[in-house]
Amino acid sequence: MKLTFGKGVRDGLPICLGYVSVSFAFGMMVVEGGLPAWVGVLISMTNLTSAGQFAGLDLILSSGLYIELAVTTFVINVRYLLMSLSLSQKIDSSMSGLERLLLSFGITDEIFAVAVQQKEPVNSRYLTGLISMPYVGWALGTLLGATAAGILPLPIRSALGIAIYGMFLAIIIPPAVKAKPVAVVVIIAVVLSCLFKWVPGLNQLSSGWVIILCAIPAAAFAALRWPVEEETEEVS
Repeated sequence: MKLTFGKGVRDGLPICLGYVSVSFAFGMMVVEGGLPAWVGVLISMTNLTSAGQFAGLDLILSSGLYIELAVTTFVINVRYLLMSLSLSQKIDSSMSGLERLLLSFGITDEIFAVAVQQKEPVNSRYLTGLISMPYVGWALGTLLGATAAGILPLPIRSALGIAIYGMFLAIIIPPAVKAKPVAVVVIIAVVLSCLFKWVPGLNQLSSGWVIILCAIPAAAFAALRWPVEEETEEVS
């Protein structure tokens, strides 16, 4: 099947439905934190990153520093740079530089996973369709969550609030079970997080710096302990 805009929309629909449920929790957290609903929708429409938005919102609500917000979101979202570089190897050569720049905004974990599995070179029409549905779902879920926060009873809001933790577990556990380096990174990050939570003095750091100081050492240890060997082409 050719990679048309319509096929991109169909492939992006399941991602859209998944995004609605997660962004619903984000929208609720925005309003319960005292921010207007439109702020949450604006954040979702200009970011499109689940973990980055939740971490950023936590820093905003706790009056974190701008540098904290910038460094934290960069560390969390730096994987998108690697995904974009990898996906660029499958992009149709006819795609212009402007199209690449605009469409790179929509690269997320799920969108990358679907796009990179295509057998044909990915063109701008397909990628636009693939991104459009998740983008709409992410913004719509945020709006619905922000609206429902003022309507739903407290017990239901509390229950829905754990959706983000379920999403994180769903992201972490499968690769940790399959790959030892991922499991070690998770364990190191958890141990460091506990230290920053319970050790006197360390527990005075804000959540933004804690995320940075947990993520970077854990990732650096795995990179040094299990480096990825580059493939070399044999010269005949």
